[in-house]
Amino acid sequence: MSISFEHALDVFKSPDRVFAVLNDESMTPQWLAPARQVEKVTPGPAGPGTILRCAYQFAGRQGSIDGQIVRHVPNQRLTISYVDERVEVIADFRMTPTGQGTWLIHTVEVIPKSFLAQMAAPLIRSQLPDQAIQTLNALRSLIETINEETETRLSQG
Repeated sequence: MSISFEHALDVFKSPDRVFAVLNDESMTPQWLAPARQVEKVTPGPAGPGTILRCAYQFAGRQGSIDGQIVRHVPNQRLTISYVDERVEVIADFRMTPTGQGTWLIHTVEVIPKSFLAQMAAPLIRSQLPDQAIQTLNALRSLIETINEETETRLSQG
């Protein structure tokens, strides 16, 4: 039983800038509220198969969850699957250029795995839309207000 939600909005920056922020794991806690730290475990540049570890605080619980980049198409799409013993969370971001920036579509899918997570499915289903919308709004705000120093760092890779 999978729970999913999709939301889209305009970002007034180019797809390469949107992708650069999404692809920089160190910036994730600035737009994803539960994330406290995200680190790339796999050495080298990010791409399909890259392993990430996310330390989080959510619903009064602290922990970590491992993720893997599933799709990595620069300036077009980034999909990451995070899995632990309770749940799998798939976060997908698709970018389409517009005349004024980027149409950003975010889909999040939650797959409860444990008995307790399955019992919490109605609560997850009710809270997921607000959380996904808040996340995407925070991401847009961050992307649109990046300072010159960060812009230069993102440009360099």
